[in-house]
Amino acid sequence: MSLFHRLHFLTSAHDLRDLPPPQGAEIAFAGRSNAGKSSAINLLANHNRLAFVSKTPGRTQLINFFRLDDDRFLVDLPGYGYAKAPEATRRHWQHTLSAYLSSRSALCGLVLIMDARHPLTLLDRQMLDWFTPTGRPVHILLSKADKLSRQQALKTLRTVEETLQRTYPNCTAQLFSSLKRSGAEQARTVIAAWLGLTDTAPSSSHKKPPVKGE
Repeated sequence: MSLFHRLHFLTSAHDLRDLPPPQGAEIAFAGRSNAGKSSAINLLANHNRLAFVSKTPGRTQLINFFRLDDDRFLVDLPGYGYAKAPEATRRHWQHTLSAYLSSRSALCGLVLIMDARHPLTLLDRQMLDWFTPTGRPVHILLSKADKLSRQQALKTLRTVEETLQRTYPNCTAQLFSSLKRSGAEQARTVIAAWLGLTDTAPSSSHKKPPVKGE
């Protein structure tokens, strides 16, 4: 069984002052609203309701902390880019996310979820621009890969990887599908390494992820 099954909810924060004291190691999960961020956390933990999943973009408005053990945490950040959110709300989260990503001492890596059909949007690049100057690694999950044919998915992955090599060299990427439950072992392996752990789940990283049309 994967070590991530031990994840459990710890606390939520609306402002930087509400964050728990930085300790140990944190991995943040970020992404555009409705990109599949909470679903990705649920799949990694093999728990359908660990992170709140909403079909309404912009619904999650809190920074949610999940504890793995005494000094290791996953952090679910509010989705960004929801156009219908009030301007004051968008400004608040832009400031909060930027400050958290650039100055949180316990943060050791960022998992960035992008819809495989629309990767590397302007806001995704802004998120990378905020975080990559810290020198910490970024791993991109190209979510909803099941919505693409295998050829389309692999072409998208190659294009994203080429862009990352040119512009964001400390970033890696993979295909991911919460619906088809594909890509979870590869993502767990990356995150576990950042946390100084070894995931115990059987690895299927050499298997091709099932995508639409198979």
